[in-house]
Amino acid sequence: MTSATPVATTGARFGEPPRPWAIICGGGTAGHVVPAIAIGRALVAQGHPADSIQFLGARHGIEGRLVPEAGFRVTLLPGRGLQRRLTLANLRAAGGLALAAGKAVAMVARQRPSVMVSVGGYASMAGVVASVVMRVPLVVVEQNAAPGASNRLAARVARNAAVAFPGTDLPRAVLTGNPVRQEVLAVDRSAAGQAAGRQALGLPAGATVIVAVGGSLGARSVNRAVLELAELWRDRSAVAIYHVVGARDWDMISQSCPVLPDGGLWYRQVRYEDHMEVVYAAADVAVCRAGASTVSELAAVGLAAVLVPLPGAPNDHQTANARALVDAGAARLLPDAQLSGQRLAAELEPLLDPATRDPMAAQATTVAHRQAAAEVAVLVEQASATRG
Repeated sequence: MTSATPVATTGARFGEPPRPWAIICGGGTAGHVVPAIAIGRALVAQGHPADSIQFLGARHGIEGRLVPEAGFRVTLLPGRGLQRRLTLANLRAAGGLALAAGKAVAMVARQRPSVMVSVGGYASMAGVVASVVMRVPLVVVEQNAAPGASNRLAARVARNAAVAFPGTDLPRAVLTGNPVRQEVLAVDRSAAGQAAGRQALGLPAGATVIVAVGGSLGARSVNRAVLELAELWRDRSAVAIYHVVGARDWDMISQSCPVLPDGGLWYRQVRYEDHMEVVYAAADVAVCRAGASTVSELAAVGLAAVLVPLPGAPNDHQTANARALVDAGAARLLPDAQLSGQRLAAELEPLLDPATRDPMAAQATTVAHRQAAAEVAVLVEQASATRG
């Protein structure tokens, strides 16, 4: 990257760089942070030093770990996100947001960036306030087909809104796709690449491999359905299930790990998977939620899937995300309310046949935007040129 040492700070002044060229604000979850890092890397590829790209995130978000690991600096703001109802916690959160916005304004006033980028999430609102107060050009990056509240507000004052899905309702929207990590873009799903991925994960070479994952924390309904599926398919010798449980449910799900017969189903649970690019290379089918990054990564690598949108997601955005693959014939949509081991087995059964899943995988690539990060970086460059 560069020789600069990446650090996470809590808003204190640090030595260098005194004036970042761009500040990327937002985060909280990997769905916001991973695209943000991809944008940062695309800006580096355009010739901007990594230490000229500053990140602004939340103290309680995953960005405090992921951004420094990627080689960038991040300032972490206090506070938590607002809930969608009137509560005492919301009153405290509003106070925290005001404090975070004040710190963001002070930071932007001191560092005078040429452009700001909002990727959504709690810290993005503080950054947007700072961009408005200090008159710094703003680009909004919306990952979901149904925009979140913070980006809906931010887009009103932004130069452009980079959107991941056609028809996303934001002013001055430009369809770029969702920025995807370079490691995922480099996934090799040839026979040789699949064999290497299976060897790395200890998967059986000749089986049909199903990967089930519900995100970094996990998805309880998906986890339970996969356990039921493993019992239903316990005697199937040509199928392997690689089950990424997630941290939240690990203790409960790992204690319920089925005891399967020798020569039957191959099944393994893991708490968390740091290298999803290896899993994508090894897998034949995915069972997962329909977060924006997940949908975009499935398209980028070309992987057939059964998508189970998160129930109660704001504006039902995961169902809208899933439609991009479902309408292209690349995925099956399974509502969470209908999820069970038997229903999951029924959805997966046809996909065990390569004659069914291989055309789906090919269709997934037709909706991919593999240059999304670079296209967003162009919008950021253009916006920076408008700084007075």
